[in-house]
Amino acid sequence: MREFTYKPVEAMEIDKMELEPDSRDDIPQLIKGLHYIFVTPLLRQEVFAILTGMFPPELDLDNGRPGMDLWSILVIGVLRLGLNCDYDRLHNLVNNHRMIRQILGYGDVDDGKRYSLQTLKDNVVLFTPEILDQVNQAVVKAGHQLIRKNLQKDSHRLAAVPPIKDKLKGRCDSFVVETNVEYPTDTRLLFEAVRKTIELLMAECKTVGLLDWKTGQDQIRELKKILRQLQRLKPSSAKDEAKRARRQQAIVEAHQEYLREANVLLQQVEKTWRKLWQHYPESKSKLLKIEEFINHARRQINQIERRVIQGETIPHQEKVFSIFEPHTEWLSKGKAGVPVELGVAACIVEDQHQFILHHRLMLQEVDVDIPVEMVKETQARFPELSSCSFDQGFHSTANQRDLAPLLDTVILPKKGRLSKAQQAQQQTDEFVAGRRQHAAIESAIHALEVHGLDRCPDRGLPALRRYVALAVVARNIQLLGRYLQRQEQEQEQETEVYLKAA
Repeated sequence: MREFTYKPVEAMEIDKMELEPDSRDDIPQLIKGLHYIFVTPLLRQEVFAILTGMFPPELDLDNGRPGMDLWSILVIGVLRLGLNCDYDRLHNLVNNHRMIRQILGYGDVDDGKRYSLQTLKDNVVLFTPEILDQVNQAVVKAGHQLIRKNLQKDSHRLAAVPPIKDKLKGRCDSFVVETNVEYPTDTRLLFEAVRKTIELLMAECKTVGLLDWKTGQDQIRELKKILRQLQRLKPSSAKDEAKRARRQQAIVEAHQEYLREANVLLQQVEKTWRKLWQHYPESKSKLLKIEEFINHARRQINQIERRVIQGETIPHQEKVFSIFEPHTEWLSKGKAGVPVELGVAACIVEDQHQFILHHRLMLQEVDVDIPVEMVKETQARFPELSSCSFDQGFHSTANQRDLAPLLDTVILPKKGRLSKAQQAQQQTDEFVAGRRQHAAIESAIHALEVHGLDRCPDRGLPALRRYVALAVVARNIQLLGRYLQRQEQEQEQETEVYLKAA
């Protein structure tokens, strides 16, 4: 069981840190953003109040063995995604990087305070998408206030500065977050299902003292040999029709042998499964998990028989692309050189200041399904959103109609031929300017992919949701740090100009 303590923020000396104002590396920018959160009292209180919601209300955070406090959990979570690093690198940075240890509230690397690798893993998973969404809102609002203060300061000094506008202009687009899966084939998926079934059954038999499946690993290896032989057989490209027919017959026979071996193993598995179910009721929770993999294997056998032996085309909606990550989808976004991506689509809304206002995982959804919901959800968090731009993939007549009462300006280009009224509407200055600025969201998508969202290494849909939400928070905190760096650089330049003039 994990132990937690809450370290009073007054006892930490983070506010005394010396930060690098001109570094372009991501670590100083992330630390700058985190530092601003900590040294701004109202923002710090708001964020800590949100983070407290990670734990049950009956848990006393002031008692227990010394563990990781709320602030440290936030820091390591942001660093993991902000630096796109695995836990091994994060473990090294947390224990040995001077600035990171300072932002955690500790001193030099020799002060004796160390975190184990498992402690980092156990605490990062405490985040929920809902908690991270609230933290993100607090960070973005703090960034908006900072920008507004800078504009107010500039407006007093320069008459040419445009008036301050509280309205937010959004840009909305989607991209694919790849899941940690191999390229799926039905024969490979069948092998993985059988392998996992046997391994889980071997472990349970050992636990209860059954001697079944002592040679399970040997049987897995035999099945894999048959799979490798099958995979080496490719359809013939010879001009002789007889040669092509012989090769196709060899492929069918190899598949039949593979299916026979898989069926034999599954029959043995089901025999042992029934024995455990009847005589060892304490094993039922694990047996239900084994049953899931048995069902995966049976489905793959059925699809292989239909595809190879009966010559049937398997409908796309019946296919599963990973038995470990069943939420994985086969997605084609039309990118040059990237015909297919395996993962889940994510949609983001970015404002004109580059902050990501909202995100959403698109499970079994396409672009045209979500623009109205995205705008409503974003406005629930940031009512100032007055306009939003999309690309043509989001267009439908219903979306144009439903977005109009929600936004002052809807920049949603229509596919195909335009009517005269539509041409006039898309040629207005506001529409043209918004459409030109829409391409800037690709920079935000690229930044998210560089900082972790190219491929999610965590397993399971809840972990994927947490991973994406944490990446958005980390990106916005880095932007906050970058704005603060620019502000300090401008102040230094103004000071130099003043000193020279004096």
